[in-house]
Amino acid sequence: MRLKVAVIGCGSIAKHRHLPEYDANEQAEIVAVCDVVRERAEAAAEKYQAKAYTDYQTLLKEEKVDAVSVCLPNYLHAPVSIAALDAGAHVLCEKPMATSAEEADQMIEAAKRNDRKLMIGHNQRFVASHQKARELIASGALGKIYSFRTAFGHGGPEGWSADGKESWFFKKEEAFIGAMGDLGVHKADLIRYILQDEFVEVGAFVETSAKENTDVDDNATLILKSATGIIGTLAASWAYTAKEDNSTIIYGEKATLRLEDDPTYALVAQYANGEIVKYELGAIQSNDEGGQTTTHVIDHFVESIQNDTTPLIDGEEGKKSLAIILGALESVQTKRIYSLEK
Repeated sequence: MRLKVAVIGCGSIAKHRHLPEYDANEQAEIVAVCDVVRERAEAAAEKYQAKAYTDYQTLLKEEKVDAVSVCLPNYLHAPVSIAALDAGAHVLCEKPMATSAEEADQMIEAAKRNDRKLMIGHNQRFVASHQKARELIASGALGKIYSFRTAFGHGGPEGWSADGKESWFFKKEEAFIGAMGDLGVHKADLIRYILQDEFVEVGAFVETSAKENTDVDDNATLILKSATGIIGTLAASWAYTAKEDNSTIIYGEKATLRLEDDPTYALVAQYANGEIVKYELGAIQSNDEGGQTTTHVIDHFVESIQNDTTPLIDGEEGKKSLAIILGALESVQTKRIYSLEK
């Protein structure tokens, strides 16, 4: 049976990812859309033959939907996700899942209470090079892992967001954090996934240096240490003006893996014995034209509902990745290394 889906928030992430990917999935039917900007909601409704709403509470009351995508400013992720879960819908929420650990816990609790799925939209786990790297590391092909560096940066949300320079991304009361929440949390989730390890300590430097008239960070660099002693850096930036960087490098005893670092090969394995293996695995999801055509996030979410399986990035996973970013903020405020171990 086809799932009846509502998309709440019709900005860029809904327009470019959620709506077209639900539309392309034969198991899903978009029945309702919602945005506080009426024109935006109506444009999406017309395109996908859905009903337009400007108030999510009205939508949840009037429509009996099976699943909801929450594509809103960060400060609304938790309240709207909880309302949708309480209305009996499965929820796919954009990242970062919440603005605090307490909110994340409330979302997880709402999913349990209503026996619904909660998935967080960390699309980097579905990139072929990232999955291959995880496989190689797990197989022992790299031997002991020593270190890593991972980065995600581009010119900033003004080139991507539906509201350009006026976007909520630049407003602390709506965004909560800047580049670190927009991009850094993706890499925090990714590096946990690839290494199959949890982080125990984080130190961070965060700056607003490239953007004017904003009170959120546009450059962040984190130092991380894992439970098994792997140390590395994570950089998130809205100040990479020439070219997007979405690369990760893993340094191991037997090999170095370069992910999304070479323009032709999605994964390059450089072995200590001199051997080099290059993998052509398809393009990574990108804001630029020519990025991978689907994030696989929506398909996975729909499949997990249909088959009653736990989504790859459920609430607990989303919370662990968020915890790294929250820890980084604590580190900035206290000027100390922050322990993530509870």
